[in-house]
Amino acid sequence: MKLTLIKPTIGRKEHSLYKDEGRMEPLMLGVLAALTPADVEVIMYDDRMETIPYDEVTDLVAITVETYTARRAYEIADEYRQRGVKVIIGGIHANLLPDEVMQHADSIFLGDAETLWATMINDARYHKLKPCYTAPVGVGQVTQCGEKILPRRDIYQGKGYLPISLMQFSRGCRFACKFCAVSRYFKRNYYLRQIDEVVREIEQHHSKFIFFIDDNIATDHKALAELCHALIPLKIHWISQASLDVTKKPTLMKLMQQSGCWGNVLGFESINPLSLREAKKSPNIIAFNHYQQEINILRDHGMQTWAAFTLGYDHDTVETIAQTMEFALKNRFAFAAFNILMPYPSTPLYQQLQQERRLLYQAKWWLDPTYRFNQAAFIPNLMTADELTNACHLARSHFNSIPSIIKRFSDLNLTLQSFSRIISFCRYTLLFKKEVYKKHGMRFGLK
Repeated sequence: MKLTLIKPTIGRKEHSLYKDEGRMEPLMLGVLAALTPADVEVIMYDDRMETIPYDEVTDLVAITVETYTARRAYEIADEYRQRGVKVIIGGIHANLLPDEVMQHADSIFLGDAETLWATMINDARYHKLKPCYTAPVGVGQVTQCGEKILPRRDIYQGKGYLPISLMQFSRGCRFACKFCAVSRYFKRNYYLRQIDEVVREIEQHHSKFIFFIDDNIATDHKALAELCHALIPLKIHWISQASLDVTKKPTLMKLMQQSGCWGNVLGFESINPLSLREAKKSPNIIAFNHYQQEINILRDHGMQTWAAFTLGYDHDTVETIAQTMEFALKNRFAFAAFNILMPYPSTPLYQQLQQERRLLYQAKWWLDPTYRFNQAAFIPNLMTADELTNACHLARSHFNSIPSIIKRFSDLNLTLQSFSRIISFCRYTLLFKKEVYKKHGMRFGLK
């Protein structure tokens, strides 16, 4: 039996195909390959940078789909099904909208793959594929048949991924932010891998720069402290995604620094406390003082900040978006994302905007052929949708301009701390600068 794994791209520019230069290895497909029985041939195609050979013989195609890649994922699935090849689709979007996904697949996979993937493969082997497999969510890469699951990274070879290894310690987040699909998927539960398994994976892979793609690695402070203790002897550098409340724990901050943490993607979301309350961003609201204490603590521990802002709440204006950009530049954040508030399906935000009749693009922006990447998909309260789109694009452009990069680069406490940090800053800053313009206005899908 032969299994083909597919990672879809977002789409294309009007005049050319989009090649994602900032692509990272798709960890989830490496895990699926590892969960697949050894007698099954596994091949992986990454639609972000290579052509999919639809006519190549295969028995089953598995596609992972996110909301942003849904339109393209359906195009790929339809191409295979027209050729008589069975297709199974999974991923977070399949869990949010299973009925929609079912229209483009022979089978859908809901939940986490670890507990039922081998069963699904065996059903496909004997032509007994079920229409739906519903597995529980839980701990990642759990032991199978007495063996601990480590991703098959050989499927990444020759793909030209960035020199950073993706791994995972935890899944889920204890917070219930209004806009977040993760909270909806995990129902605010949190799952931890055994630390010795994480250490074993790092030692086996021999990587010195790791991105833990956890939804919030700081959800359980005690568990994070134990992980840091285990990482210290490995002498690695790592980053992840974390909530700002981690700065309230001095001992933990010190441990993170000692374990090689360069910094984290931090969800600032807004500099307006009214917007934070609207988003239900609870860790940011407590004792809010424009994040000055949190930022100082991060700098004191030598941690670069990847600041993530979400813009378009009912209290936001064109002026407050510009102020957010100035705030990020003033604090010389290593990187900053100025994201438009997106109504992901089945989230509380989506349901609210739907009830208020404020959703655009027939309420399905991810499928609408007129929608373009980085456009507002709803009607804001204090500006037009176009004004929100343009203000966020201007913020990205200004923050990633050459004068801004120079200002952020000349930071003795952070960027200039080591030669390796200098190299990483230059590599990723220039990459993000290009991506701002390459992705903006891109349409979903290739057809």
